[in-house]
Amino acid sequence: MPVALLALAISAFAIGTTEFVIMGLLPEVATDLGVSIPSAGLLISGYALGVVIGAPLLTVLGGRLPRKKMLLGLMVLFIAGNLVSALADTYGVLMSGRVIAALAHGAFFGVGSVVAADLVAPQRRASAIALMFTGLTVANVLGVPMGTALGQELGWRSTFWAVTVLGVIGLLGIVFLVPRQQAQGGNLRSELAVFRNPQVWLALLMTAFGFAGVFASFTYIAPMMTEVAGFSSGAVTWLLVLFGVGLFAGNLLGGKAADRSVMKSTIIILIALAAILTAFVFTAHSPVLAAITIVLFGAAGFATVPPLQMRVMQTAEGAPALASAANIAAFNLGNAGGAWLGGLAIERGLGYTAPNWIGALLAVGGLAVAIVSVLLDRRVRSGTGPESFEALQKTRKIDAVAN
Repeated sequence: MPVALLALAISAFAIGTTEFVIMGLLPEVATDLGVSIPSAGLLISGYALGVVIGAPLLTVLGGRLPRKKMLLGLMVLFIAGNLVSALADTYGVLMSGRVIAALAHGAFFGVGSVVAADLVAPQRRASAIALMFTGLTVANVLGVPMGTALGQELGWRSTFWAVTVLGVIGLLGIVFLVPRQQAQGGNLRSELAVFRNPQVWLALLMTAFGFAGVFASFTYIAPMMTEVAGFSSGAVTWLLVLFGVGLFAGNLLGGKAADRSVMKSTIIILIALAAILTAFVFTAHSPVLAAITIVLFGAAGFATVPPLQMRVMQTAEGAPALASAANIAAFNLGNAGGAWLGGLAIERGLGYTAPNWIGALLAVGGLAVAIVSVLLDRRVRSGTGPESFEALQKTRKIDAVAN
């Protein structure tokens, strides 16, 4: 694999760390800035909203830029956001810094996925994307625990200073290691035209449902382990490390599987995710079985990322960067929706294992969408379904010449 993927992975590590590390620093932030824990928790929601807005918007605005310049600009924006966070002396300034950094998040992974795929042979594209996302998985294994420990020892601002330095390292890596690539796409009209393809929307739905299933359970993993499995609160950190190990392995395995067949691997992984979450309802009552299930859950959860990201790029040949960025937004919408539904189940008195049932049902929803997508592909190939996206592209080219 090209060394340029290392620069993308380092940047992904920095971005993943800044996204999730705030979860472990909420008490310190709330105390220092004089706000409640729920108010501090909105820093997570604000970041997610920034990703959803920034992913398609910045990708479209930077559509005429060469991809390397686009990545550099996004990393500068990310560094600026974390610098603002590190210097924040009020809640409003910290929220602003979080949103600024989040604006770069989705567009970076969207454009970065296209860059990574173009660095390798076609049959290795999913693995290349998986390697870039390895930075995100390592952030959960190392970046978040280390950032949390640093913030608790030296103050939460020290964590954002550290992430700012990581961002600079990622920026330099892109400068020196990532080769030049052509501009991302054409005009806005041609970019948005890819969303006329129903398969693009099905791919985004698969992502939203699949990751909603993951976060319905993962968001409440701490109370589930302490209140149901019987672990101490101090053991939760190590359980999260186990989850991160599963993420790391699943991401790489998902990439290799998607290189063979994107949709077949997507369907198999979603079936596995639904089965593991269903099992988790029962294994959560045993400390040993719960720990094993957490590893498997992490593996299945993140094994979905490479095939889902690859699928949306396949279906959006006219604007893969824009559709890929939209897919990152779909991931975050799934995160927020899954967490909300899991919390709703707990509030209704269904218990701390109820989010696992919710997650399994959402994964089944993603599986149903995947099956519809495969059936639609078959209809298109047989000539009995909607006209293919390639035909739509040809139609647009004819229209452009006519105009």
